[in-house]
Order: sequence, then structure tokens, then C-alpha cells
Amino acid sequence: MKINYTRQLPLALLLTAMACNSSQPTGSADTPATAAAAPANYRDLNKNGRLDVYEDSTRPVEERVSDLLAQMTLEEKAGMMFINGTFINADGSIVKTAETKGMAARLPTAEESITGKHMNHFNLWDAPATRALATGYNAIQKVAENTRLGIPVTIASDPRNHFSESIFSMAADGFSQWCEPLGLAAIGDEELTRQFADIARQEYIAVGMREALHPQVDLATEPRWARIGGTFGEDAQLTARMAKAYILGFQGEELGPNSVACMTKHFSGGGPQKEGLDPHFEFQKGQVYPGNNFDYHLIPFEAAFEANTAAIMPYYGVPTGQTEENVAFAYNKAIITGLLRNKYKFDGVVCTDWGLITDVNMGTTIWPARAWGVESLSEEDRVKKVIDAGVDQFGGESVPELVVKLVQDGKLTEARLDESVRRLLRQKFQLGLFDNPYVEVEKAVEVLRNPAFKAAGEASQRRAMTLLKNDNKVLPLQPGKLKLYVKNVDPKVAALYGTVVENPKEADMAIIRLKAPWYPVETKNPFARSFHHGDLDFKGKEKVEILQLLKTVPTVVDIYLDRPAVIPEISRNAKSLLADFGASDAAVLDVIFGKAKPEGNLPFELPSSMEAVRNQKEDVPYDSKDPLYKFGFGLRYE
Repeated sequence: MKINYTRQLPLALLLTAMACNSSQPTGSADTPATAAAAPANYRDLNKNGRLDVYEDSTRPVEERVSDLLAQMTLEEKAGMMFINGTFINADGSIVKTAETKGMAARLPTAEESITGKHMNHFNLWDAPATRALATGYNAIQKVAENTRLGIPVTIASDPRNHFSESIFSMAADGFSQWCEPLGLAAIGDEELTRQFADIARQEYIAVGMREALHPQVDLATEPRWARIGGTFGEDAQLTARMAKAYILGFQGEELGPNSVACMTKHFSGGGPQKEGLDPHFEFQKGQVYPGNNFDYHLIPFEAAFEANTAAIMPYYGVPTGQTEENVAFAYNKAIITGLLRNKYKFDGVVCTDWGLITDVNMGTTIWPARAWGVESLSEEDRVKKVIDAGVDQFGGESVPELVVKLVQDGKLTEARLDESVRRLLRQKFQLGLFDNPYVEVEKAVEVLRNPAFKAAGEASQRRAMTLLKNDNKVLPLQPGKLKLYVKNVDPKVAALYGTVVENPKEADMAIIRLKAPWYPVETKNPFARSFHHGDLDFKGKEKVEILQLLKTVPTVVDIYLDRPAVIPEISRNAKSLLADFGASDAAVLDVIFGKAKPEGNLPFELPSSMEAVRNQKEDVPYDSKDPLYKFGFGLRYE
């Protein structure tokens, strides 16, 4: 059914909706902040020699927000509405040197963005080791403290705590390494998911990361979609349970000085992409709803609202045929104001996904802005349309001058900017950043070295393993008694479990690790070529070699699933078949040899053929014909 929440709601409702250096604590996110008398040595952020309301930690948050908002210039307000990447060097410095390479070399320094653009929200992609990361974070906050109003910086991050193959999961160097969200869903334990988020929260806070650009609660109803690996699978109720536990672990019952703010994504559900083609790129074909199942994709977001998620990120896609305008979510007033703001009463921050306004020159090609449906608009008019839709912040952009010009030209009111800036300031105050934005470097090192955190992450990799086939109960194998042939497994690790041989014909058992197949889209965009698009089945020489091994020696197959895989022949010929959702060789072998037990159940179905995949509906869960393994399937050791 086509939705038009804007027309369905009363006009009055629509008008209302539009009208000192010590570490942050890392205890429970639910521990309330303790109010105290205004300190004698308060942080005089605006350098006027007196205690302003916004500098007074004993005053209510809304009073502090109003006081600071009244002191901000138009340019400072506009700068707050943008978040983009920055970098920290390996030595903890934040200036460009001869050693600054790769993406960092193409980014402005934090100081350039803070002083030149009045920006105070940044995300980190690559990050150095813990000590340098915490040192660089403090250096960024010092730059911010020295600005006219001393507004502190919020550092955001994509997931960093997963043993992952996903390009959207940052390197987990120093952080505890857990299974991916699909693995948490496979385990299905809400307490474990909350424990994961609580541990990740402590690690984030220790190094100064106060906003999580996650969880990703899209539903994986289109099995070819390239971003399934960051989801909790295709079932709305399971995803809702995981999402709520996840947000509570990061934020606590309410946002406070011990919280990491969650930006739940991608509203209103990015899963039903036509043919699975991702809308990061111009070859996408829009989101489609052949099963009329738009509302099903809202269920996880409703759970996120119950958990008081601090922020929401809409996706790039166009919800084809669902609103009056076929424009991308962040440009779509019916989605942002009508559905999110009015129906769900969401008054937190809404931030676009990265890069909706400006094109990116990638050297060999231009990566167009993800302005789907409004490509003909100028950059300035794109900014206006996003703000008019009800969005507060622009991800991956650094053009506050366009907002300033729109106000100066009378196309936007400063009062409208105040609505968004108030939300952004409120979050900074709730997180305690105005009172103490700094971290203790050595404390950060200690937190990220916590052996209990690392052990919990490694245990999750094992628990998430999902046993799909176990002929004659061949698993678990007996360690130390078998000649093993291994492929895509470190022989040194395998040698701890048996005698490794080089010829499969000499082996008692073979162990092979596979990854779900994918085939890059033909494009000049190198980032697009790294997305796991395309068919889900093995083909050609690779498939022949796999099946040849399976027919030569009894074989245990482990397959990493960041998307469903179509593997009927492999399943039929394997002696045993396991799925993992981000796991080390040691984790996989521990399960194969019975040192740990597989506890997972599939968070999505595995289709039986590509024909079945092509015939299923993109917006409907577990609907392919005669699946090889159904959603929720998982065997156990006796």
C-alpha cells in the first residue's frame, strides 16, 4: 500500500514537527551522572571569565542547550550539521606529515575542519594502535576547546569489534573480536548481545568514540544484497530483539556520560534492494516491495525506538512506489517528517548516510552523490531538500557554507537550523562531553587489553558456528588421531589438532574453509567492485576443485556466510557442513574437534538454486522455493 503520512496527519501536528583532563568513566551505561555544585575551576569554554549556564554541569540539559544556542553564530550552527572523516597518525599526531598516507592524506586535518568549517562531529575509518588513538583523540578535543565557544567534538565509528570480512566493519586491532551481528543473531541470546554491546561501549569510551554508527537493523529479505553481513538476518522479530539488547548495551536505559550514542540504520529498512544492487552506486535499481511488505521492515526500528536510540540514519535507496515522490529516503519528507517524526514521534538526531550532496573524484572516475531521484538539483538545492525533509545532519559532507548561503538568501530560516542544532547539542550534553571530553591514555590501553573482553569475543565466534550437516555424527572429530588435509586453513593452527599432510589422498579427513561467493559489478568505481554483489553460487573451476576434493576424501566444509550461499552440491558431497559468521581458524577447529559446541541457528535461509533466488520477493522473508536449509535451522552435538 502506498503511504503518505504527511497527508494523513493534522496540519497543526505537521507544523509543530517542522516548525579539566581526566577520563570518562567506563562503568555501566546505566549509572546515572551525579550532579554537583558548580566547580571553582570550571571549564571556561567561551573564555569570558564567568560561569555561563552552558558551562555549569549542575544546570538542566535543556537550559544549557538554550544558553549555548543563543551564543552561536549562523556559521557555527551550520558547521555542527556536518560530520565527515578525520584521521589520527600512528604516533598520535593529527597533522599531515610525510608519513600520512592513504585515505588520511586525502582528508582535511581535524583542525582545518574545526577552525575553518566550525565542524565538531567526525568519524574515524582507519585508526592507529590504542595509545596513539587515545592521544590523538585528546589532541582533537584540545583544538575544539580552543575555539570561540569550546564546543567539544563527537567522534563516531562504524563497528570495530568483529572478526569480519566486511568492508563496513573497521579493523578490530586492539578491540575485542566478536562474531558479526549475523552471528549474534545465530546465537539468539539477548543477554549475550547486550554483553557484547556493553563491552564494546567500554572500549569505545576508553579511546573517545562516543557515537556508534550502528546497529544495522535492515532485514536481509533480498539474499543478494551486498550489506547483509552487518545485519541480524531476515526475521523482523529476531532482529528487533537483538536491536533492543544492542542499543541498551551501548546506551543504557537513557543517554548519559557513560553511554555511547547509537545511530540505528538504515530507516526505514534498506534490505529490499532490486536484484540486491546496493544504492551506494548509480547502477542500483531502487528498493522494491512486490510483496507489499513495507511495514514488516519497520518492526526492528520500533524496537530501537523503545530502547531510545539516540539517532537514526536513513539509507540511500528510493522506496519505489511507497510515497508521493520517488526520491531517496533522506530527501523524502513523507518518510522523515511524516513517518519518523510524526508517526513515531522521534525527536533524536537524524543523520544522512555518507555523501548525498557532492560528487567524489576518485581519480579514474567520478563517484556521483547519492542524490537518487533529485540528481538534477544543484548541491545547494539538495541541502535544502534534505533539511526540509526533516533531517538534522549531513554524513560524509563538509559544505556548511551551503547552509549559510541558504539562510542568507532567505531560502531557509535560522529557526529551522535551531531545531536541528538543538538536537545535536542535546546529545553532546547528555554524553557529558561539555564537562569532560578527555580520556586517560594509559587507562585506554588497560581497557582494550582486558583479557575477559577478548575471551568473551572469542567465545562468541565459537558459539555462533552453525552445524548444517553431520553425516553419521562424524563431528566432533578426535584431536590428535587423524591425518588432516587442510585448505584455506593455517597449517600451523591445524597441526595442533592432528597431523597435517600435503596430499588429500593421504588424509583421513579434509577440512576446507570457504567464503560465500560473490561477483563484482562491472564498473570503474573501485569501491563498488569491492561490494559483495552478484550470484550466490560457486561457478566454473572453483566449484569443480571444491567438489573434486569432497569426492576424494571425507571432508568437513566450513563456509563463512556474509550473505546466503547456494551450495546444494557442496552440501550433498560434504561429510559435514558448518557455517560461520566471522571466526578464526582456531575457533572453527575448536568446534570441529569438540573443544567448543556449535550453538547457532541460521539467521536466514539458504536457497536451493539461483532460480529460486531470482523468483523470490525482495521484501518478503524466507520465501524462496524449497530452500536447502530453512531459516532457524541448526544441528547440535549430542
